[in-house]
Amino acid sequence: MTVLSDLAATISARKNADPDSSWTAKLLAKGPEKCAEKFGEEAVEAIIEAVKGDRDALASEAADVLFHLLVMLEARDVPLDDVLAELKRRQGTSGIAEKAARPAK
Repeated sequence: MTVLSDLAATISARKNADPDSSWTAKLLAKGPEKCAEKFGEEAVEAIIEAVKGDRDALASEAADVLFHLLVMLEARDVPLDDVLAELKRRQGTSGIAEKAARPAK
């Protein structure tokens, strides 16, 4: 997780940077909604590459998805450690059981 943790720290550090000098700062300056929109765009691009079966392109798009997920989390002040803690909490639990235990939406 070091790479993701390092990336999350870099994104956090750029939150207040000059938007003209940093893509991350520019995206964060546009607000959480724009960050979420960009995450969605990248997720769709990853899905397309998964369907096409291009492993290299999928790896590249997956990296974009992870980056933009971290930007979206930063935009809403959700630390990566909170996400990792939630994954750890779910570890060892059947996905079916975990989903059934969630509150109804």
